[in-house]
Amino acid sequence: MENASSTVLIVEDDADIRELVAGLLTREGFDVREAAHAAAMDESLMRGRPDLIILDVMLPGEDGLSICRRIRARHTLPILMLTARGDEIDRVVGLEMGADDYLVKPFGPRELIARVRALLRRAASGAAPAEPQDMRRLSFDRFVINLDARQVTDAEGLALTLTSAEFDLLACFVSRPLRVLTRDQILDWTRGRGADPFDRTVDVLISRLRKKLDAASPGSNLINTVRNGGYLFTASVMQVS
Repeated sequence: MENASSTVLIVEDDADIRELVAGLLTREGFDVREAAHAAAMDESLMRGRPDLIILDVMLPGEDGLSICRRIRARHTLPILMLTARGDEIDRVVGLEMGADDYLVKPFGPRELIARVRALLRRAASGAAPAEPQDMRRLSFDRFVINLDARQVTDAEGLALTLTSAEFDLLACFVSRPLRVLTRDQILDWTRGRGADPFDRTVDVLISRLRKKLDAASPGSNLINTVRNGGYLFTASVMQVS
């Protein structure tokens, strides 16, 4: 079974939801760990790093947003945040803190499993690069992106640290340079056609990616906002042999 050996840590204070999610993942063959709060999560992390964390926003003590920021400062493992329906600000801030994806409560079992598997596939593709002859490497500005290895390096060969969601967004842009992309197109290409067309989190991801690119290449302005149009990736992109 796909991802059957992957370990998922569920950080959720609601015992009913935590047990429901744990049961769904266990039946799909995942190795599941549970934590009801930040302290229990930290204890679990000390015993070994999971492959993915499902993290609720509303937690007693240290909340999910603070936890997300703390985890992201030390690890690149995928984080799927759980938010209450209508709390768009939590989803936006969660992505700003480094979450890779979010799921709105109440959610369906199939959607949960699909999101978990999608995030694990992204992480696995980055951890197990293809052989060099199969790699798709593109250069733009002062960067090289390896689409198969899911890596970005600058002119000095230093890796640019991106979350899975940020990498997918950059891959979308470098595959369609010098072309205005609407928000709906970006959502379709990065999250699939099931994405909510009113979802504003793509704008947050673009802002976050833009800051990282600008920090590594000051003044490059690689992603421009086009009024009433969308976003434009301004760099020329070339194949690297």
